[in-house]
Parts: sequence; C-alpha cells; structure tokens
Amino acid sequence: MTLKIKSRVRCSDRDVGEVTRVIIDAIGKSISHVVIQLDDSERVVPLDGDTVITEGLVQFGFPSSKMGQYPLLDRGNYQQVKEVEIAGLERHLEVFPGEVLVPVPTLERDITRRTFFTNFTNAIGVVLALPLVYPVLRFLTFPMYQGFDNRWIRIGNIGKITEADKPKLVKFQKTVKEGYLEREFQKSHWVVKISDALREEIYHGKSIEYKDSNGKVYWVNKPDNDVVVFSGKCPHLGCAYKWKENHKRFGRVFWCPCHLSIYDSGGKVLDGPAPRRLDVLPMRIAGTGEIEIIDAEFKAGKDNMIRII
Repeated sequence: MTLKIKSRVRCSDRDVGEVTRVIIDAIGKSISHVVIQLDDSERVVPLDGDTVITEGLVQFGFPSSKMGQYPLLDRGNYQQVKEVEIAGLERHLEVFPGEVLVPVPTLERDITRRTFFTNFTNAIGVVLALPLVYPVLRFLTFPMYQGFDNRWIRIGNIGKITEADKPKLVKFQKTVKEGYLEREFQKSHWVVKISDALREEIYHGKSIEYKDSNGKVYWVNKPDNDVVVFSGKCPHLGCAYKWKENHKRFGRVFWCPCHLSIYDSGGKVLDGPAPRRLDVLPMRIAGTGEIEIIDAEFKAGKDNMIRII
C-alpha cells in the first residue's frame, strides 16, 4: 500500500495526528521514519514490523502515551529531497517535493571539542615541520608544477553523431602522468550535434576562449562548430551524470543522480544545486572527421570555470 502525506495516524488506543513528511534511507532504499504532526509538535517515529499502512491510515501497535518518547523533528539534521529517484521507492510514496527528507551524516552536523583540539594540535605540528620537509617535498613533487596538459585527444568520429540535440556518451582511453609515473584509464564525455537554436544558447554568437593560469588564450571554440563536447563531470561536485529521455518534469534532460542537478541538452541549469552550466571542452574536428579535445577539468562548486587539470 502506498504511503501518503496527510494520512491519519492511529495508536492502539486513539488517533493522534497525521503524516507530514517521510524520511528515507537512501542506502537501504526504504522508508525508515514518518514525521507525525501532533497537537503542538512534530515527532519522528520509526516504522517497524508492527506498523500497518492502509489506505489513508498508519496504524501503530503502541499506545498514544508512548508518542512523547520519540524525538522532535530537528530540520538541521535532515536535508530536503527535491525529487524521489531511488529505484523502486517512488512506487511506495505519494508525496511532493519538500515532503521527503534524508538524514544529514553525523560528521557533517557536529564535531566534538576534543576532535577540534586534536586537529588543531596536528595542524601546529605540520606548520612547525614544514620548513624541514619542504625541500624534499619540492623535489618529489616537481612534476606537479609543470603546466596543464594541452595535448589533443581523439574521442570519436563526427560521422557517428547523427541526430541533432541528442547527446551521445563517448568513452576513450587517456594516459596521465602523475609525478614520475604514468597510468592509463578510461574516461567519458558527452558529444552533441547542435542545432542552430542550441548553438545560439551555447555560444550567444561569440567564440568561447580558454585561458591558462597567466591569462593567455590557448584555444578558441568557434560558433560554427557542428558539435559540442560537454565534460562528463557535473559542475556541482564532479559526479557522473546521465541523459534521460523522459524526465517527469522537464522531458529530455541531463540529470545528476547524486544531488539532483538537471540541465537541458545545451547544458543550461534547469534545477538543483549546480552553480553553473555544463562545462564545454576545447574541441576541433580533424581533416578525417575525428573529434579531438583538450581534456581539461574545472573546479567543481564554482560559478565560473577554473581549470585545475
């Protein structure tokens, strides 16, 4: 039976209130608690094996006198979920955005006094030791002070991108030098064959310039490009995002399942915490039709694109 907001809540002896919110366990993919509006407070009550949910009614097996033992709702301990996207769970809920909460991890809510002073003492020790270890660290980390890698990398052929404004996920192998070692790993970005309308949304009739740390332009994307390449990392916190053909609010969109940021096919933010649109990568088309990119990465959580790799 689907759990509904505004359902009556009844204890073993009498009605006590109604459901105002639900709390979900994102890891266990289940409804763990309900928030109940009593006469003068909201209480957080767990759902256990004795709880019976029927049409418009949540029945608990304990008497109403025990309701006071459950904690009051502290909104600082929870964050609001704008959209229920946990596989299978949405079938068991009839709620609206703002009525679903998930607990904020304890480490993000509080830090003990003892932990603070321990960390402070460790920090002082690091500061005192830094003059001794700096020359060694500088030698070992010298490769890290080299400039950004502006090599061109081929990720696919433009002939395989046929449908306008429909993104295609492209995977490729990249070799990265970290210090004195090299390793190869797989990466992915989104390539979109752009229509005139999408071209205007992305470029606004102007080229996109890419500058190094000294402010010197190292590449320019021109508006006459037939495709655009979006970084595969969400600008919010760097998570991988997906393409959805049938989002229930916005239709065809890019969607980040980690924190529910939503973008249109041109990378514009439609909803969620993302601070900027999707990052457009430096790209060019080789004579053979191969799409080549400079695989730059930009700092997450910022309003503007700040290159870090």
